[in-house]
Amino acid sequence: MVAEMSTSIPRADLEQRLRRFEIQDSVRACMNRYMVLCDALDAQTPLDELAGLFTEDAVWEGKGAKYVQSFGGYRGRAAIAAMFAGYMKTPAHFALNVHFLASELIEARDAAVVGSWVMLQTSTFASGASHLNAARLSVRFAEEDGQWRMAHFQTENLFSRPVQAWSSDAELPVPKPAAQVSDSAHE
Repeated sequence: MVAEMSTSIPRADLEQRLRRFEIQDSVRACMNRYMVLCDALDAQTPLDELAGLFTEDAVWEGKGAKYVQSFGGYRGRAAIAAMFAGYMKTPAHFALNVHFLASELIEARDAAVVGSWVMLQTSTFASGASHLNAARLSVRFAEEDGQWRMAHFQTENLFSRPVQAWSSDAELPVPKPAAQVSDSAHE
């Protein structure tokens, strides 16, 4: 006779797991909204909403020599809003700006919530120049006024390079098949 094993999970454990999933979802939504707003960063961007994704005493900073020099750092929601306001002009700083997030890891343990992503950013500026950047984002989140917000945002350059054109008729560098079947062989 095989003894039955209990497969029920205590309610407190289920509630803790559910809470962790809800936090992860809220953090993911915060990052997604941040990227959507940054993709359309211009004079019409709702600056209060963008700044509201950060805690009142948040830190936004570039990490590593390239990004410390390019971006510096900002402490407090008002300073972060002022930094973004510098991009919000007419004509827009960005003619095209698209952020892609990958390699997501969100760890939610008690009140400590930390996320990391690899970000790819494709940009064309008002000047017509284009740039491709990859960065590692490390973000600590905190719950403030019932909402999960960014408390410490770090962006560290992985690579940056100018791009001549996003769309090109240049041949793609793919391997040629060893033997190609001619169209006449199928007739």
